[in-house]
Amino acid sequence: MQKKPLILVTNDDGITAPGIRTLIKVMNTIGDVVVVAPDSPQSGMGHAITVDATLHCRKEHIDNGPQIEYSTSGTPADCIKLAKHEILDRIPDICVSGINHGSNSSINVIYSGTMSAAIEAGIEGIPAIGFSLLDYNYDANFAHSEDFIKTIVLNVLNNGLPEGVVLNVNIPNLIKNEIKGIKVCRQAKANWVEKFDKRQNPQGKDYYWLTGKFVNLDKGEDTDEWALKQGYISVVPVHFDMTAHHFIQQLNSWTFNEE
Repeated sequence: MQKKPLILVTNDDGITAPGIRTLIKVMNTIGDVVVVAPDSPQSGMGHAITVDATLHCRKEHIDNGPQIEYSTSGTPADCIKLAKHEILDRIPDICVSGINHGSNSSINVIYSGTMSAAIEAGIEGIPAIGFSLLDYNYDANFAHSEDFIKTIVLNVLNNGLPEGVVLNVNIPNLIKNEIKGIKVCRQAKANWVEKFDKRQNPQGKDYYWLTGKFVNLDKGEDTDEWALKQGYISVVPVHFDMTAHHFIQQLNSWTFNEE
């Protein structure tokens, strides 16, 4: 009898969020599932790890599924480290993170706790995928994404991923029959134009709310932003080697070592 794949599931919205509950349900149809996820929302945490406080981990029983679940007091990246080094008795065949409530396309990948968990898994040698739905509502409908998620996960299990590469998958907020398909893309060049809403508390102290506007600077038709606007699921391969390889030769021509 063929052994089922071991699937590690995590997120950044917390272990009880509807997105991860949907992801767990889908993964249970594929393999043996272990969930290690934050005990509270950690959106926008990026790749932070806990170094100035203790971490706590607790076994959970949230629904009647066959999965094994743990909540932790740490960040999404902490969850991966704890899972690999303390909880699991073997390396997972795949790690899936999400389903995030909101987009992680384009530059959002930098700030995303969802994708940082996937990237941490990649660093640890585990094939990984981050999933996000373009709906920020807590009660978002994830049902239309289930079949597409299963297809993508099975493809990664069957084909593998290159060392150091993880997938960033974003799903448009459309009903299933309106989604045109899955498109492999590059990350769009875009950024947030930040603005701070300055206010004052009753004691007279200033405080700030960070706001901003997302600006897409990329007119290409091969980007994640373009695909999502056209009704496609975007799949962007990302890697954590941040070296600007194209600039190395020019940088070597500078006079760093001349006396």
